[in-house]
Amino acid sequence: MATSLNNLAELYCALGNYAKAEPLYKRALAIDEKALGPDHPYVAIDLNNLAELYTVLGNYAKAEPLFKRALAINEKALGPDHPYVAASLSNLAGLYRATNRINLAVPLEQRAAQIRAIER
Repeated sequence: MATSLNNLAELYCALGNYAKAEPLYKRALAIDEKALGPDHPYVAIDLNNLAELYTVLGNYAKAEPLFKRALAINEKALGPDHPYVAASLSNLAGLYRATNRINLAVPLEQRAAQIRAIER
């Protein structure tokens, strides 16, 4: 059910209907947290999706803690060198760049690049 809600929310985002996407993302997150636990990688995906929506809307204050939580979940569940960790680092770095906190973005970008180099 949560995957279907996420997919529908993605469709609404693609169509620019963010108001319809947000409650679907939140509902998917609640379902996955209850069914899988708060530290499951699917919860991290839900958090990331909601944070990306908030970023598009310019609501960085709401997005930042979600990106940070997704990163923490991915690091704990998947290990520090997993590609999803690199994606989470890049997402948080993008938020920092968007809010002119380059000093916070650069180390995250460097770490993400190191992880991606390991993949090759």
